[in-house]
Amino acid sequence: MLSLTPIANTFSSIICKCKASIDTHSHALDAGYIRRAAHLADKSAGFTSPHPNFGCVIATPSGDVAGEGYLYAQGTSAAEVQAITSAGELSRGATAYLNMEPGDCDGDSTAVSALLQGGVKRVVIGMRHPLQHFRGNAVRALRSQGLQVDLLGEDLTSKLIEDAQKECLLVNAPLICRASSRVPFSVLKYAMTLDGKIAASTGHAWWISSKKSRSLVFELRARSDAIIVGGNTVRRDNPRLTARHGGGHMPMRIVMSQSLDLPDEANLWDMSEVSTIVVTQRGARKSFQKLLASKGVEVVEFDILNPRDVMEYFHDRGYLSVFWECGGTLAASAISSGVIHKVYAFVAPKIIGGKNAPSPVGDLGMVEMSQALNLIDVCYQQVGPDMLVSGFIQPLPDMAPIIPSREETFVVDPTVSPYESNIIFFYKTWDPYGALSNFSPHPIQMPDENGDNVTWLSVEHYYQAHKFVGVDDTSAQDSLERIKSAKSPEEAARIGRSMQRQRPDLIRPEWDNIKIDVMYSALKCKFSTYPHLSSMLVSTSGSVLVEASPHDLFWGGGREGEGLNYLGRLLMKLRSEFLEESSSSSESPSLAV
Repeated sequence: MLSLTPIANTFSSIICKCKASIDTHSHALDAGYIRRAAHLADKSAGFTSPHPNFGCVIATPSGDVAGEGYLYAQGTSAAEVQAITSAGELSRGATAYLNMEPGDCDGDSTAVSALLQGGVKRVVIGMRHPLQHFRGNAVRALRSQGLQVDLLGEDLTSKLIEDAQKECLLVNAPLICRASSRVPFSVLKYAMTLDGKIAASTGHAWWISSKKSRSLVFELRARSDAIIVGGNTVRRDNPRLTARHGGGHMPMRIVMSQSLDLPDEANLWDMSEVSTIVVTQRGARKSFQKLLASKGVEVVEFDILNPRDVMEYFHDRGYLSVFWECGGTLAASAISSGVIHKVYAFVAPKIIGGKNAPSPVGDLGMVEMSQALNLIDVCYQQVGPDMLVSGFIQPLPDMAPIIPSREETFVVDPTVSPYESNIIFFYKTWDPYGALSNFSPHPIQMPDENGDNVTWLSVEHYYQAHKFVGVDDTSAQDSLERIKSAKSPEEAARIGRSMQRQRPDLIRPEWDNIKIDVMYSALKCKFSTYPHLSSMLVSTSGSVLVEASPHDLFWGGGREGEGLNYLGRLLMKLRSEFLEESSSSSESPSLAV
């Protein structure tokens, strides 16, 4: 009798090989589109302040790209909205590829709504959102509506998928670090000769690296919220620390000096292009602090000045990424404090020698080579004649979904409340209650001087523009139009603040007396226009609302509660009005039929 077992085994082997081939092909497509979404997400780097990076690609069943988009800045249109709009009807039945789970403004669900209304059938997500108040929300919302949602590393696993997910993690490394360690993502950059010197014995350092390398440094600076140097760098090099890219985002300049032994005149005290913050020990050179204040330089004092406390402060200030260009002493202190995440070392093919010539990193207390810090994910790049070596000092935190979200915790224990405190803090749009911010992505329509409704992309656009309303000057009108057409609230604020600093004569004379009313009218329009926002505001009843900016002492609460918190006050006033209206309508007698 003929045995069928060999035939059956052969068919089984063929089927397994075919399935493996199909899975590999499918994973290759998914990984390719996720990489494309990650690359899109990174497109605004250097042009706007660091923010959660989102990219979205819509692919048809045939594998064609129908639409794509990326989040340009805080308070701008979601990547998913742009991609769905671009795809049009082709989004129906398509697959949406997202580098990260949606969540760029707490209290806003336009990204999820766009995917649902666009009719996509499947959503592939590169990584869960690292911030706990967003984590899992969009995934659950999409799945509850019947969409197939596949997460890299969870629902999809392979070497191709792992590599694609790594790109998603890297493009949002600052956000991941912020979520896990309460310090900004910090990059240490230095240029050194082949024999490991960052200057000659005399201190002369211009130039170690090539022009191409220095151009790349400008690009790296622009990807950060701030650039930090020590007092030695200010005294020795008198740097400007600008991005020099002809417009767009300019990172804040930070000088860290314990003694404030700094020159009276320095390029960093020139505030015409970008601001400077000096952080120092409490009580240091009060007379020099007054001099800096007269030049417009902000001084922040610490009881004990160290990199960890300074970085925690700038974390609270909303910074996601900081670029360190300091000397060896401060670099060693920052590394020892555990605040440096990545290193960029430009190595020039030069030898300078010198027993006393400084090196890029000072004493770390290590006495054996086995104690040396080994970089992770090391990359080598030729930049002109120089070699750029980069890598991570510490790995990115594990993004596996181990910690349950607040909703998942509530299912287990209904007594657990995510916001038990009577004080609710809000600041950046991606922070909890971010939709309360004047930077949130909610356009408003407000009447102009002629009574005609004009659309403003955000409350901040409206507020900044009204500094110049009614001023009979072409420069003032030009500023108003530039603010109105600004692509993001961040850019609108930058234009308005810069012009107010450079040309105070262009600001309407009654501005200080009316600016609170201007902000309130814009806030009222926003929360009256969007029902889900008014519901969010009313839900905070019984809590004090505090705008958590540590440096804005007028609109924010300040570093230690010393701020006037006018934004929080206006929101609480508006909340009271909404509650009174709700109470009045519920108490009104029903009409007899």
